[in-house]
Amino acid sequence: MAKLKKYNLLELPWTDIAEYLKAGNDVVMIPVGSCEKHGSHVPLGVDSYTTMGSVERAAIKAKVLYTPLLPFGLSPHHMGEPGWGTGSISLPAEVYRQVLYAIGRSLIFAGFNKLVYVSHHGTNMGAQGEVLRTLRAETGCFCAYYKTPTERECAVVADVLQGPPEETPGWHAGELETSTTIAYMKEKGIYEGSVFMERAKPDRAHAPKWMGPAFSKKDGTNTVIFQGSENIFVPMLHHEYSDTATIGNPLRSSEKQGIAIFERISDHLAAFLEEVKKFDFKVPDEKRDWPGRFWKG
Repeated sequence: MAKLKKYNLLELPWTDIAEYLKAGNDVVMIPVGSCEKHGSHVPLGVDSYTTMGSVERAAIKAKVLYTPLLPFGLSPHHMGEPGWGTGSISLPAEVYRQVLYAIGRSLIFAGFNKLVYVSHHGTNMGAQGEVLRTLRAETGCFCAYYKTPTERECAVVADVLQGPPEETPGWHAGELETSTTIAYMKEKGIYEGSVFMERAKPDRAHAPKWMGPAFSKKDGTNTVIFQGSENIFVPMLHHEYSDTATIGNPLRSSEKQGIAIFERISDHLAAFLEEVKKFDFKVPDEKRDWPGRFWKG
């Protein structure tokens, strides 16, 4: 097989993909993005761009194929009332799961044995568990969901970030996401007209005002703090706990920092993919069917 110069399935002939599989390469990444409001200084594609900047680099490092980006995810908390999340698009949870399932079954039908879904959007993570368990149970494939290091799980990039913990540097349109967006959009030549750093302002999350002074909140999780304990899950709309859709300090961001973050994440993701290659998973031929019916969970 000729050495691949590209790793995006959308950009390759089917014959090259067949040769890739014939050579024993059975791992594929599925990037999942989001189209949702962030701060007024960055575009709605922040999570999609951060996902792709990580996936594209990891693909080259680990020599693993990836599917085109799924640009829509699960973002019901950004919808609210008309005007609150202008331009945001959210798939209903059942549709989102069916799409992830259909993509997975299609790739298994093609001959892949190991699927790694990758996303930077935190809310996407909650709905995928049932899909991956179903794919594993039905086919015997290996599947995993790689959440790019951000939000409360920033260990991989913690020393790259500059802001103190109280600035929540890995959160929404803050230091990390603004840096990765700047870096990715400049790399692709689509920065102008999409990023407006003169609008960037630091902001913090807070408990919804309707909850009163007994509750507080420090970041964008679905929990609130009550009497010193953070054990209460409360479904909240994004505008209720984030006035500007920015949680963090975007003024600490830079293209250089975005590149450093991408390199660190893609190194970690590529190292994971190298381990996945060693896993002994093979879907039996009789389970590689592509049913006309899709999972209805």
